[in-house]
Amino acid sequence: MAEFRIQEVYRLESPEQALALLNPLRAEILRMMNEPSSATEVGRQLGESPQKINYHLKSLEKVGLLRRSGTRQVKNLIEVLYQAVARTFIIPESFGWSEDTVERMKDQGALRHLITVSERMRSDAMRLMEASDEAAEIASAALETDVYLPAEADREAFIRDYAEAMKKLAQKYRTDDKDNGYRVLMAVYPDPDQGGKRQ
Repeated sequence: MAEFRIQEVYRLESPEQALALLNPLRAEILRMMNEPSSATEVGRQLGESPQKINYHLKSLEKVGLLRRSGTRQVKNLIEVLYQAVARTFIIPESFGWSEDTVERMKDQGALRHLITVSERMRSDAMRLMEASDEAAEIASAALETDVYLPAEADREAFIRDYAEAMKKLAQKYRTDDKDNGYRVLMAVYPDPDQGGKRQ
């Protein structure tokens, strides 16, 4: 199968592609597919079955956001490898969607992703608690704090700085050693006691 070079930016070509990205699991899968990966590899990282991941991979391939990039033999099985067509995806103005609609799509997509991440964290924590009953204490940490962002410019600046700081921190501690891996999940969302309203 011919190799292809992943694009840095891909402008979505159909509403179906945009709707596919609203599914938080599919968006997470796509984010992980900068390098050729199989359903088994992605499922292992996300704590999902290969069958479930394979279903979403085929859906993303169908709308043109993933491409098959080859195969690999693992024992007696042939795994299909997929790769994202780009690292970044943008919604073009030609879709005719208003800026407000696009922002709502992003917000809802982010909230759905937050639900997926929180469910994964709960599942992981339960598995680790079960393991800790049979072994030594399992190292973990959690941090919760509040920030106050009264204006849109404040929110945009905070998210930008927050993402950049987390990116630098992750890069600092990333190595080729695949043992003793830790999962880092980060989230920012409005205080629901205040209605979660945008100002």
